[in-house]
Amino acid sequence: MRCVIARFPFDLTKGEVEQSMSGITPEPVTGVSVTIDRRLYPVMQVGEVITRQNRRDFTVAEMRRALTRLGFTCHDTPPVAPARHAPADDDALGW
Repeated sequence: MRCVIARFPFDLTKGEVEQSMSGITPEPVTGVSVTIDRRLYPVMQVGEVITRQNRRDFTVAEMRRALTRLGFTCHDTPPVAPARHAPADDDALGW
């Protein structure tokens, strides 16, 4: 699929993006992120890897649009893992 990022056209496929990101350690997520192979990456990190451009050259919106069109799931904030709670025991609480 053709994507325009920082005014440059890129012909990308979902598989190529997944392959490019394999072996790359995700940076801490502080903003918009994307799930690739069950790992959460900042979209700007993915953009830097797949375009080989400086992060200042493109925007979050450009990367989010391109990644969504390729079929990836983007998140405004990191997804929250379900909380694990032990069953309440009245005796343990002293009631």
